[in-house]
Amino acid sequence: MSAPVTEERRKEYWRRTLRITAILLAIWFLVTYVVIFFAVPLNQITFLGFPFAFYMGAQGALIVYVALIVFYARYMNKLDREFGVAEEG
Repeated sequence: MSAPVTEERRKEYWRRTLRITAILLAIWFLVTYVVIFFAVPLNQITFLGFPFAFYMGAQGALIVYVALIVFYARYMNKLDREFGVAEEG
């Protein structure tokens, strides 16, 4: 059983939620915009036989997006249980 929800615990929950959201949005930004912005120099690197920027645009970004969603869902479920605000079920 988790501790009762106090104002201090609400602030801590919100702080941790904002922190993980900011980190994941930064990763999303890097994968979506930075890799494409530097596509020409990054294409000098090959990954699985393809130029890196091409691979990230065609396949790699999608893999990262799905991984971000899975991580966020699991993290938030764990955080909700820790702070006693998880949905029943």
